[in-house]
Amino acid sequence: MKIESKDDAQRRIDQINSFNNEVTLLSNEGVVNLTQEQTSTIATYHNSIIAKLSHEYDIDKNNKQKNLSLGLKVVSFITALALSASLYFMFYQFWGYIDTFGQTLILSSSSVIALSITYISYSRDKSGYYTKIFALLTIVAFILNISMLGNIYNILPSPNALALFAIFSFVLAYATNTRLLLGFAIIFLSSFLSAKVGTWSGVYWIYFGQHPENFFLPALILFLIPYFQPHKRYYGFDTIYRVFAMILFFVPVLILSNFGGASYLAISSETIEAFYQIVGFVISLGAIWLGIHKGWGDLINTGNVFFTLFLYTKFFDWFWAYMPKFLFFLIVGLITLGMMMVFKRIREGERV
Repeated sequence: MKIESKDDAQRRIDQINSFNNEVTLLSNEGVVNLTQEQTSTIATYHNSIIAKLSHEYDIDKNNKQKNLSLGLKVVSFITALALSASLYFMFYQFWGYIDTFGQTLILSSSSVIALSITYISYSRDKSGYYTKIFALLTIVAFILNISMLGNIYNILPSPNALALFAIFSFVLAYATNTRLLLGFAIIFLSSFLSAKVGTWSGVYWIYFGQHPENFFLPALILFLIPYFQPHKRYYGFDTIYRVFAMILFFVPVLILSNFGGASYLAISSETIEAFYQIVGFVISLGAIWLGIHKGWGDLINTGNVFFTLFLYTKFFDWFWAYMPKFLFFLIVGLITLGMMMVFKRIREGERV
């Protein structure tokens, strides 16, 4: 097995643990018994692999370490958000006591200092927990740098700032192999592209959220990135791209299927809502089919979630006011039960 990342190393360790557990089970049930020499040879080989991978990567050797790592990920995420918020509000707390030259110096140097700390952490911290914290602080410092320098020197707000935030976040995400930073980068990129689409349609860029259709182009681009360029060295990046793409597409469709007046289309709201209801059902089913065909569980789950949301909202519009509540939920439950049966048949067919 070729090891190119920490996640590859972790999968190799999991394979070794699964093999040892299976051999122990087979031995206890009398199916197979390895000789002492064979057992010793295998153990020596596995121990050398574990030692090598443990030296190169921060990996979990057993389930207890895995559970602790999950807790560390949650704590590091909360720490990163808390410290980033602290940095943001600290600037504004003392900003009025500093002259213009001092403000410019602090803003210009803060991003460089934070980036240097992130680089040092990445080169020394195999776990990546501290790197994630410092990298998010670096992004916050960069955002403060751009936005507050603009305020100091009376630079008009521009969507191009979102492009700068996106580029900087993408660079950090790929440099540190951090999915959290990739999520922020996608948010900035989507906001920038949506704002540009809005301006092309004659809307002032800051009001791009008033027309949900502005998010369709970012959703398409994000979906196509991992489709044509899989991220084998960056575990989880493809999933992040696809899930964000689905959210950026289906949420606007869900809004437009209920509030057609927010659309750019110059037709009646009822026609717009009906159109987007059909789009929502068709594309969510298409996402489920494509996920099954490609083996992308994230696409299947996201498609299921939004298909169910479209189903519930449509049934609510049709029947909630005219049907007994028990019958309403009974019909919805029977339909989703039918979906379960269909997916179960597909799942059983995949075993053949």
